[in-house]
Amino acid sequence: MSFPPLVEPADELTIDEVRRYSRHLIIPDVGMSGQKRLKNAKVLVIGAGGLGSPALLYLAAAGVGTLGIAEFDTVDESNLQRQVIHGVSDIDKPKGLSAKESIAEINPYVNVILHEERLDNDNVFEVFRGYDLIVDGTDNFATRYMVNDAAYFLKIPYVWGSIYRFDGQASVFAPSMADDAPCYRCLYPEPPPPGMVPSCAEGGVLGVLCASIGSIQVNEAIKLLAGIGEPIIGKLMIYDALEMEYRKLKVRKDPNCALCGENPSVTGLIDYDYFCGAISEEAADAAADSTISVSTLEHMLKEREEGTRDFVLVDVREPVEYEINKVPGSVLIPKAEFLNGSALEKLPGVDEGKQVVMYCKTGVRSAETLAVVKGAGYADAVHVGGGVVAWVNQIDPSQPAY
Repeated sequence: MSFPPLVEPADELTIDEVRRYSRHLIIPDVGMSGQKRLKNAKVLVIGAGGLGSPALLYLAAAGVGTLGIAEFDTVDESNLQRQVIHGVSDIDKPKGLSAKESIAEINPYVNVILHEERLDNDNVFEVFRGYDLIVDGTDNFATRYMVNDAAYFLKIPYVWGSIYRFDGQASVFAPSMADDAPCYRCLYPEPPPPGMVPSCAEGGVLGVLCASIGSIQVNEAIKLLAGIGEPIIGKLMIYDALEMEYRKLKVRKDPNCALCGENPSVTGLIDYDYFCGAISEEAADAAADSTISVSTLEHMLKEREEGTRDFVLVDVREPVEYEINKVPGSVLIPKAEFLNGSALEKLPGVDEGKQVVMYCKTGVRSAETLAVVKGAGYADAVHVGGGVVAWVNQIDPSQPAY
């Protein structure tokens, strides 16, 4: 199903712009009219990271006249494996500024607007207003639901993408463009249980996957802005990079959707952190009085070496993470083994009185395993706040971070 273009055409293209966009202009479906629409378009890209990087580069190269960048983070060395809009000289620079400078090299005719604050309920409407389209490159569920809801209330279509390891997804959510068009909540009515879906920082992502999904997002953005082709509204694109397989699934509008359904229960912005939950209630309760710092752990390890203290230190990350860095004297028992119960066989018996201390990358997974261990009777078990990231930053900077 085709849709009318989101944007009216600009008055004209300059001679320089005609030369620059000539390969677009000779495509019958785009032509002079389509390129003028792109020139007149205002697109907000949320995030200048894995998906935002290729999206911003190709939107700028395509001639989108105004690009907004919502990004508050700074460039880290670990970003460069996939966030191709940044370079070595940009490390520690604000990502939004780095992206703006790269865009200026690609297309000086693009106007870039930086939104360098973290999106939240207080500013999301103000940031979104005035844009014709949103390209969502966020990497967490709380922000995705907020983007979906805010875009729905403002009647702004948006192009969504998601990546993890070798798998990617993309869709267009635009209830304002068609009565039967679904929103993100129609596809995912509820977020996954806390701790069930690792982030890219925990699970990793193949760098080139970002380009695959980001380019799909830009393709859909151009179609929507120029009114060409058939956007994937009501469809979900699924890409498996290992099998080199694309699938397209139908996504129907849910009449019971909490946001766009017949009797909506979400009529305004909500507490998205609470809705999604970084960790489960059980993990939060377990960690409330059982979280130690890395400096405390360092002191405990010295006491263990001196023979004045005895405990078992457990790393609950994956084996590939354990190969990158670790706290000395730890044993590896991945989180999945705690969830299926097999890890308890590898721990000292409850009656032995040996304390169990657990850590992961940042403290989220170890909090989840702490709840399991405490439930099994290890009342004095603790986990390390900040995980191995804090250990490397504060105690042993000779180890690599990731």
